[in-house]
Amino acid sequence: MLRIQNHAKSKMNTTQSHHVLLFEGGTDQAYEQELIGEEPLLIRVEGRPYSVVMRTPGDEIFHVAGFCLGEGLVDEPEDFATVGYCNQLGSNVATVTLQPARRKKVQALLERRGFISQTSCGICGKELIKDLCQVLFPTTDKTKIDITQALECVNQFSLHQDLYKKTASSHAAMIFDSELRFMTVGEDVGRHNALDKAIGKAFMGRHLGKACLAVLSSRISYELVQKAARAHLPILLSISRPTSLAVELGRSLNMTLACISKKNGLLVFCGEERLYRG
Repeated sequence: MLRIQNHAKSKMNTTQSHHVLLFEGGTDQAYEQELIGEEPLLIRVEGRPYSVVMRTPGDEIFHVAGFCLGEGLVDEPEDFATVGYCNQLGSNVATVTLQPARRKKVQALLERRGFISQTSCGICGKELIKDLCQVLFPTTDKTKIDITQALECVNQFSLHQDLYKKTASSHAAMIFDSELRFMTVGEDVGRHNALDKAIGKAFMGRHLGKACLAVLSSRISYELVQKAARAHLPILLSISRPTSLAVELGRSLNMTLACISKKNGLLVFCGEERLYRG
């Protein structure tokens, strides 16, 4: 049975207030401005350091769960034995143990070295690009969504980005089901972290199987496609354009990748068969 250790809320330094001066229009003004928080999170797996990510504090358990799913360390919540915090070091060190059978299955991942993740570095910090090639399979999902309704999902960012309202500097990822009903959201200083958190919430709530669409406040990178594929999300919609490598991977996995156009339409890069005009 999965045990979540020390699942009390961590110290929520999601924002910090700073004294600022604004020089504008020939006048100056002093005031307090909230800035988004950023702290390191060490993820230990089976007693050994596995990754360090810079992130906004909060949702650590879900962040770690989504991260482990994206890395291929787990396929189901039941693959975890425990997920929690280090008793001595608080919420900036997360600890994961796996069920014996799962640990044996992913031993090669656990033995690799030199992996350090940073806030927005994409694939840098991994020794070889082949480390990114998890066991990914083309999706067979044939869900179709209305373009107008998909654009309405993007407009929901304002409803769910509490950190952005305070700081204007957070990324967000929203997940919707096949009926385009809102499921979860993740917010963080890092775009990869935001998607990990959103996926982790659905994953640990055991309703990730209903997820269909992820809407991202950032561009779509290779690594974000990888994370979405591991979560079996067939459609990615973003504010900014994807990278060429992301499109290549998305196309090979039969996924749909699109972004907002200048005139509030959609630029579709692959998987256009899932989109229609109602």
